[in-house]
Amino acid sequence: MTLVVYGIPTCGTCQKALAWLDHQGATYDIINTKLYPPSRDTLEGWVQSLGVKPLLNTSGRVYRSLPTTKQTWTEAQWIEALAADAMLLKRPLFVRDGEAVMVGFRPQQPDLRQRLGLEGDDG
Repeated sequence: MTLVVYGIPTCGTCQKALAWLDHQGATYDIINTKLYPPSRDTLEGWVQSLGVKPLLNTSGRVYRSLPTTKQTWTEAQWIEALAADAMLLKRPLFVRDGEAVMVGFRPQQPDLRQRLGLEGDDG
């Protein structure tokens, strides 16, 4: 089972998530979305798994700079926007065995280990 974490190294939430994973003894790969932005096909898969809204970094500068018409954008328009600028993507995003399972990180979330597929994972 493969856990992949998508994010950027300077993101504080990503750093906390990686430290938490290390503390859990989890094995994972990291993909820097700033250097290696996800493809349109990858984004479509994530939208299928999690929906558009959870994927959006609504507190970021890029999101705030979008036109007010963003309130009425379709799923396809959001996928285009995410493909055009990976900074619109909320971080970190966790993919387990090729499927997006969670976005964002709250260490106090009660089912966190289960959602990330770490139950019974011996690292």
